[in-house]
Amino acid sequence: MQSKDQLGTTHSFKSVPQRIVSLVPSQTELFVDLGLAGKIVGLTKFCVHPEHLRKSKTVIGGTKNVKIDKIAKLAPDVIIANKEENTQAIVESLARIAPVWVSDIYTVDDSLEFITAMGALFEKQQKADELVKTITQQRAAFADYIKGKQRLKVAYLIWKGPFMVAGEATFIGDLLRENGYENLLQDPKGRYPEVDEALLAQADLILLSSEPYPFKEKDRAQLSDQLGKPVKLVDGEYFSWYGSRLKDAYTYFRQMR
Repeated sequence: MQSKDQLGTTHSFKSVPQRIVSLVPSQTELFVDLGLAGKIVGLTKFCVHPEHLRKSKTVIGGTKNVKIDKIAKLAPDVIIANKEENTQAIVESLARIAPVWVSDIYTVDDSLEFITAMGALFEKQQKADELVKTITQQRAAFADYIKGKQRLKVAYLIWKGPFMVAGEATFIGDLLRENGYENLLQDPKGRYPEVDEALLAQADLILLSSEPYPFKEKDRAQLSDQLGKPVKLVDGEYFSWYGSRLKDAYTYFRQMR
C-alpha cells in the first residue's frame, strides 16, 4: 500500500502499519481518537492528551530533540512528523529507521485532509470520516454564529521576553480568521515574529496563549494596564492543536466570543 504525505512524498508499506511513533502531541491525540492507542509505541514528552498515555508508552524526547536511538529500538513501522514541529534534520535521520510521514498544516482544511489520510493509512476510514463530518458541521454552525460579530484587530501572543506573536500564515492565523478576527500581523517577517509594545498598542484586543509560553492572570493584568487595551487569556490548545482537538474547538470559540 502507498500513502502520500503532505509534503508530496509517497511512502510504501507492505501492510497496514502496526507500530507508530508520533512526534507531535496533537497528532498523538488524533491517533487515540481513531482507536489507535494500542499501536502507538513512542511519543514525545509533550503528548499530554490523554493524560495516562505516557505511562504505558516510550517517551522519545521533545519535538525538537528526539532520541534517535530510542526510536530505533522501538522498531516502528511508521513515524508521523510535522514540518513545523520537527526539523528537516530530524526527519532525514529518522527516515533511515522507518518511513517518516510528514504533515504540513496551515489551515483547518489541511487538518481535515490529514485526518482523512491517517484514516486511510491505518484503515480507520469510518472513524476518520465521522470525525471530519463532526468538525465540518461544527465549523459551519460557528461560521453562522460569528456573522455580524464585531471584527476586531487582534494580536495573538505565544511568547514573552521578547513578545512573539502568531502571524497570518500559521494554523493559529487561520483559526483567528475563522473567529472573525483580523490579525494585527497581516504581512509579518517570519511566521512568529517578535513585536514591541508600540505595535501591540495598535490592536483592539490582545490574546495571551496558554502555550508554548504559559501566560497567567498576572501577565494579562500587567499588559492591560501598560497598554490600556483589553487582554484575554485563551486556551492555546484550541488555537494550535489540529486533528481531533478541532471537534471541541468551535464550542470553545463560541464561549470565548
